[in-house]
Amino acid sequence: MQLQLEYFLLSGAALFCLGIYGLITSRNAVRVLMSIELLLNAVNLNLMGFSNFLDPSGIKGQVFAIFVITIAAAEAAVGLAIILAIYRNRDTIDMEQFNLLKW
Repeated sequence: MQLQLEYFLLSGAALFCLGIYGLITSRNAVRVLMSIELLLNAVNLNLMGFSNFLDPSGIKGQVFAIFVITIAAAEAAVGLAIILAIYRNRDTIDMEQFNLLKW
């Protein structure tokens, strides 16, 4: 049974909107990274939906989704390392107080 493209697109759009909302409203750096991960997962969902819609027997969408997941894992590791370094220097992860580059 093949799911319709609209289900994928609606759930991907809802996930993307949640990620944008979290990105705009959050002041915590860890929550911002989690919101970015939600955005990337919404893109993965859309890739899977379009792959299923255009070529049900192909795996091109799955390959792209695995590539995006790999890049997201690297981004999360680097982002968390940067946040940890900032926390050690400033004792906060509040986005408003990241003025490390100011003189």
